Amino acid sequence: MTHIDRIQTDHYMIPLPRALEDSMHGTMTGFEVVTARVTDSDGATGVGYTFTCGVNGGAIADILGREMTPRVLGRDPAMIEAIWKDLWWAFHYGGRGGPTVLALSALDMALWDLKAVKAGLPLYQLLGGYDAKVPCYAGGIDIDLTPSELVAQTHDNIANGHRAIKMKVGRDVLREDVAKIAAMRDAFGPDLPLMVDANMKYTVDAAIRAARAFRDFDLVWFEEPIPPEDPAGHKRILTEGGIPIASGENLRSLWEFRTAIEGGVSFPEPDVTNCGGVTPFMKIARLAEAFHLPVTSHGAHDITVHLLAACPNRSYLEAHGFGLENYVETPLKIEDGHAIARDVPGHGVAFDWDKLERVRA
Repeated sequence: MTHIDRIQTDHYMIPLPRALEDSMHGTMTGFEVVTARVTDSDGATGVGYTFTCGVNGGAIADILGREMTPRVLGRDPAMIEAIWKDLWWAFHYGGRGGPTVLALSALDMALWDLKAVKAGLPLYQLLGGYDAKVPCYAGGIDIDLTPSELVAQTHDNIANGHRAIKMKVGRDVLREDVAKIAAMRDAFGPDLPLMVDANMKYTVDAAIRAARAFRDFDLVWFEEPIPPEDPAGHKRILTEGGIPIASGENLRSLWEFRTAIEGGVSFPEPDVTNCGGVTPFMKIARLAEAFHLPVTSHGAHDITVHLLAACPNRSYLEAHGFGLENYVETPLKIEDGHAIARDVPGHGVAFDWDKLERVRA
């Protein structure tokens, strides 16, 4: 029987060309990336990764390398569900979220990549296959931009193949957000799919006030108006604010998504790097489908394009590489508003390991 022979864990800090800021995370100068390379006894390798906004990467790497690796060495890498369940329950008391689930996400992703490589199939086909062309939007960390700067950035995104845009809101003065949304509509018209993201900035009442102020701009969704753990609050915002809600990038399990969906989230938004990996991401997508809801995504677009390419209820892929696109051999391809899942075995994300070595944390 083929078995897991070794797992290599690495920790990097990807510098940003300029510091970025949103409404709640503060100033970000770089993103951490923790990678997992799983090699089986036949010599085949699968790659996974997770990322942070600049802190906690050391803890993730330590959990993955020191604690998870010994528990899976020697096991059959094709038995992904069994490995996932065993790790979830082994770590659940101190790790039903946070660094533990991010570490599990990287490992699970690597196992799915390995399985697809061994099968000689693109990951999206191994997962069922629906459509390799996935609608996508350009997501930026742009709360500090002026209206004219935001419009200029959007012109660049459209020139690069995007046909939908997500912008940040959550400034201290609501009318400044309204002015920026109005500038976008003035510049690009009523038909550009436009989303806004508050990164959990508001109280429930403030979010309702903001939603009402945004309502005339025909937004696709209002993302993370409040922290995700408040389903009653989300239901109030949806009902009283009148804009569909996207949320989930900060949720860490299938079961949390069930609560969120029942609480009024219109666009469930898992992140494969922090929800536990490919295994729960696909279950979250199927859960959304059972509620007749479209699923969207956060982060890791090179991987997630494969997951949404296997989902008939996909909506938009978030295309935002956080600088990681500078460290992969073949960045995500965007054509006329669609991201294209690569037709190569596995997920097809090949890191430039020599270049990454220069930013080792």
